[in-house]
Amino acid sequence: MTYFLSLLDKSPIEQGLTAADALRATVKIAARAEELGYHRFWVAEHHNMSNLASSAPEALIAYLLARTSRIRIGSGGVMLQHYSAYKVAETFNLLASLAPGRVDLGVGKAPGGFPLSTRALQLAVDPARKPDFASQLSDLNIYLAAFAAESEDYARERVGNLRIVKVFLPNGQTVNVGSEEQAAEFARQAGVTDYRIEERVPSVLHGTAEQIRKELDELHRRYGVKEFVLDTPALSVAERLASIELLAKERLSLVA
Repeated sequence: MTYFLSLLDKSPIEQGLTAADALRATVKIAARAEELGYHRFWVAEHHNMSNLASSAPEALIAYLLARTSRIRIGSGGVMLQHYSAYKVAETFNLLASLAPGRVDLGVGKAPGGFPLSTRALQLAVDPARKPDFASQLSDLNIYLAAFAAESEDYARERVGNLRIVKVFLPNGQTVNVGSEEQAAEFARQAGVTDYRIEERVPSVLHGTAEQIRKELDELHRRYGVKEFVLDTPALSVAERLASIELLAKERLSLVA
């Protein structure tokens, strides 16, 4: 089976640690991913989130490019609704000029935060002149969440409590958050009281590295996927590193 394996990192902040600690962990994981032969390493964009540290992927990308030498570095993704598409293109063109052949631009449709941060980011935007997302959209690779462990039981235990809460607002807007408390806060910031939620179990590939390889092999065979960008849903730096090392040892990726 021939396909690339890549990583998405959200810079989660472990309990008792700081945003600076989380960003240092992201740098450490990126360097290790390069050593293990992963093809790309992407970072996310989230605003005013107490548990996630990466709010400016373009700044973090520049730092990661300087701390690595071969692996492709990119965004997964820039929340395009907040910005001028021209400015985003300029920024990433500059990064690509500094590190030719190593920079990816992935964009997202979600706000990447709650209504207060969205309003702050779009304070100078005229809603009547704001382009819709379809006119700004760029293609993205396929994302999957995956967690590998030494045993299937341990992997199942670690992902078993993961939940996504989907919030439905009266105006038709929907957003995924991590808890009912976050759902209530999102609705409060949006200025609504009439909303509903649905708790869902996220789809996460989990098990031993061999089990995950077989599932990816099947997805590759069935759909012709050429690259998987994996998000590791674990806060612990040690667990994230262990997962990507197990997957690399299972020879899931091609050396870039």
